[in-house]
Amino acid sequence: MDPAQIPVPGERTSETIRRIRDEGGPVCPIELPGKVGAWLVSSYDLVNEVLINDSTLYSKNSSNYTALHDGTIPPDWPIRQVIGGDHLLTKDGEDHRRLRSLIGRAFTPGRVEAMAPRIQELTDDLLDQMAGAGDVVDLVRHFSEPLPIAVICELFGVPEKERNQIRQWTNVLLSHTATPEEAGAVGQALLAYLAAFIERKRGLSDDDLTSRLIRVQENDGDRLSDDEMLWILWLVLIAGHETTVHLIANTVIALASDPGQLAEVHKRDSWAQVVEEALRSRNSVVSVLFRYPRQDVRLAGTTVPAGEPIMVGLSGAGTDPDRFGANAARFDVEREPEAHLGFGRGPHFCLGAPLARLEVRIALSSLFTRFPGLRLAVGENEVAYTSSLITEGPMELPVLLR
Repeated sequence: MDPAQIPVPGERTSETIRRIRDEGGPVCPIELPGKVGAWLVSSYDLVNEVLINDSTLYSKNSSNYTALHDGTIPPDWPIRQVIGGDHLLTKDGEDHRRLRSLIGRAFTPGRVEAMAPRIQELTDDLLDQMAGAGDVVDLVRHFSEPLPIAVICELFGVPEKERNQIRQWTNVLLSHTATPEEAGAVGQALLAYLAAFIERKRGLSDDDLTSRLIRVQENDGDRLSDDEMLWILWLVLIAGHETTVHLIANTVIALASDPGQLAEVHKRDSWAQVVEEALRSRNSVVSVLFRYPRQDVRLAGTTVPAGEPIMVGLSGAGTDPDRFGANAARFDVEREPEAHLGFGRGPHFCLGAPLARLEVRIALSSLFTRFPGLRLAVGENEVAYTSSLITEGPMELPVLLR
């Protein structure tokens, strides 16, 4: 079987993953930008099987990616910037558990729930500003983008004037259209900024989570190296806002395009169920890069050799008709709640899941309560989406507020 191309110009990554699943099967060879070969798993059962075997059959550490180190893949391959960092998402076993326990303190249910009043305050401020911006506004620029950035940056003590730059760097790092030069320059700029930011925070008595991590490092240096500290911030600041930005906007599109469902949500006040259905069928994380088999593995009758990267197609798993029925791709808030893989599964289950759920629920309920007549100002098929292999959401979202 010839490898399937991904991405495909003019086709959203989520659509490409679903099409490959339906045409090529649940495990399929693919070709990534730069003519780099990989594998895609895209059914619910196979995605689940790979994720629950993290740190045993599969590694997240790119040192196990054979072609990355034998000269096959050039040093300037842009995706190196995302998969090569020394952070939580590239760790296995005890190293992963150690770092996860440190970062996890920021996202305990109690700590997250205590953030609700501040998230509501930030949300209300943005809605006040949006109300004065005219009848037609770009929801991404005015709401779905600034809210998650403000939340995660406040949590880690990033000054307001520096937040937009982090968003711009993130857009480049996660874009599959970035050139090697652009990705390399942005990667170095972000790391240099974070190193300087950490040094600025040292010695201060601030109570944000960056300061708390610094105190952990200073009091127990063996538990957190300088590089690990740097990469923790790289991960939480990018992943902590990027996915929520798009999940809010994706869900607004689904609800604003179906007034009947929106009316039912208002009637039942079922915003928590809206979030779960969005995570299943409109997830902002369309794939995860990568898992590396520690040995040859058999997946649905296909052998994937050790050391070859597996792209985990979450958007295929969430809309798999074998799991969720013939209308699996439809956003349906009346669907009986079922277990989804929107936040992953196994050892790498998303640490920020409680915060993301809270943010999106507050954002959506507040938005549609404030503007109950909100609707799209363009056709649903006219919305332009981000160019990324990992996350997906509208670049702009013009809406009519009244």
